[in-house]
Amino acid sequence: QVQLVESGGGSVQAGGSLRLSCAASGYTYSNYCMGWFRQAPGKEREGVAAIYFDGGITYYGDSVKGRFTISQDNAKNTLYLQMNSLKPEDTAMYYCAALYGGSGRCGAFDFSYWGQGTQVTVSS
Repeated sequence: QVQLVESGGGSVQAGGSLRLSCAASGYTYSNYCMGWFRQAPGKEREGVAAIYFDGGITYYGDSVKGRFTISQDNAKNTLYLQMNSLKPEDTAMYYCAALYGGSGRCGAFDFSYWGQGTQVTVSS
């Protein structure tokens, strides 16, 4: 069973930066994709970023392109999301997520597993 535990959320002023981390365990197969999605109160879930297992392909949601960077440390089984130039509209619960499958599902942020989430609040 895949287990994902997020950390690193918090409150920051607009223009600031945060780095989220996700400790992952329980992977059985090698063709996995990991990423992040977010959900704000009253809004639909939004795919933020994803990275295919070999690290060669990354995907970003349109609203975060150029500001957020996803990366992974396979030796530590840890996923990161570096968030720069944060905006109030980035305020949401951020979830670390994963799926087994091809790059198509990865690019569609079609995750099957996720953690408990970490809150990010950006004030103006």
